[in-house]
Amino acid sequence: MISCRVCGNPSVRKVLSLGNMPLANGFLKDPHEEEPRFPLELAFCPRCTMVQLTEVVPPDLMFRHYVYVTSTTKTFQSHFWKLAEDVTQDFRLGKGSTAVDIGSNDGLLLSGFRTLGLDVIGIEPARNIAELAEKNGIETVNGFFGKISAEEVLRRKGKADVVTATNVFAHVHDLRLFVECVKMLLSEKGVFIIEVQYLGDMLEKLTFDNIYHEHLSYFSLTALRRLFSLHGMQVFRAQRVESHGGSIRVYVQMGGAWKHDGSVNRLLEYERSLGIADAATYERFASRVHATKTRLLLELQRFVGKQICGYGAPAKASTLLNFCGIGLETLECVFEDNPLKVGLYMPGTHIPIVSTGELPVRQPDYVLVLAWNFAEEILAKSVELRKAGTRFIVPLPELRVL
Repeated sequence: MISCRVCGNPSVRKVLSLGNMPLANGFLKDPHEEEPRFPLELAFCPRCTMVQLTEVVPPDLMFRHYVYVTSTTKTFQSHFWKLAEDVTQDFRLGKGSTAVDIGSNDGLLLSGFRTLGLDVIGIEPARNIAELAEKNGIETVNGFFGKISAEEVLRRKGKADVVTATNVFAHVHDLRLFVECVKMLLSEKGVFIIEVQYLGDMLEKLTFDNIYHEHLSYFSLTALRRLFSLHGMQVFRAQRVESHGGSIRVYVQMGGAWKHDGSVNRLLEYERSLGIADAATYERFASRVHATKTRLLLELQRFVGKQICGYGAPAKASTLLNFCGIGLETLECVFEDNPLKVGLYMPGTHIPIVSTGELPVRQPDYVLVLAWNFAEEILAKSVELRKAGTRFIVPLPELRVL
């Protein structure tokens, strides 16, 4: 078991095991292919409240070729445009300002900044996704973020007025080195903005399927504040956002250019009331996770003999299906919008992934919404199917049959 990646405490405490799991984005071309499995266990640090996985899978196995594309959903297109707009306005950015996005994927967020007049550059480790970003007109450094890629950005663009890391900070093993490299990039008044799935939402809403090997860390503001303080940086603003079933957006600076508002203290108080620092909170969470698994399996048993398919093949679907033991005996296929995943097979369960274009043709009796954080968008697109009698099962955060 590794030490706490924030404070170095060697005595972290294991609080939940989901078993040996395949890599959540380890989609298969051949359903008979052998695939590696790794323990998927959560540990809590009683010293600084950090929550993290007990094992680290080599990042090359997960990120050198990637099939997650940010622009796939309208929800994220709107989300990232709004973020670019808000940041540009709040920090008075525009022509002459520079934005750097770490883990920039296909360049969706940077496209928003560029439209608003900023000079932009991304850092993306997956070669296929970096190439897609370049085709979209977004200058991209293809590599993992670190001293070498930071120096390359400085060579090309100079210091940054804003550095963003959306849904990537949880992937980082060496957080201390990562933060030091961010400091290399920031201008004197520069702002570092991270957006990560929020531990508070995971505990409250029981969104345990957000646990998978790519997500090494599960952040509270309490732990993040401790991390940045160790590097002489200050969290001056924090807010909860809806993405991925509940995330937190945190604004960090090196100096005192930007005023602190009351949002940080309000969120820290919420975390105290939630019991973020109490090991018993995580023991209760583990019990609820296993109870949720039981409820979902009992619900699916009611539909034995019916045609059931899945909808959405995000990484979280792999955790849910493998932990609950839901395979081909239950789901005929999984429908997916992302063409990079169509024709592949789900990790572990080997359920075939087919295009959502086949949904009206197959017209299943029930659809298990695996991408439940996009449930409203999916239901809105499926009005005719629902009129024809297909019912949708939304497993989390609360089990619903619609």
